[in-house]
Amino acid sequence: MGDLSDFERGQIVGWRLAGASAIKTAALLVSKVMSAYTNHRGTTSVKRDSGRKSTLTERDRRIVRRIV
Repeated sequence: MGDLSDFERGQIVGWRLAGASAIKTAALLVSKVMSAYTNHRGTTSVKRDSGRKSTLTERDRRIVRRIV
């Protein structure tokens, strides 16, 4: 899951304010992470293929490797 979102942080605070122990809160988080992993085969929240696209072609990469 990577870093926690503001919503997830709010859930943790809510659980603690509702009287859940730290162990119960941790168990809820572990359960949430494991269900995300089994349902989606991963726990990352990072977008894939985000960021700047490469301007180098495969030919450009070969030339750079040869020069280096």
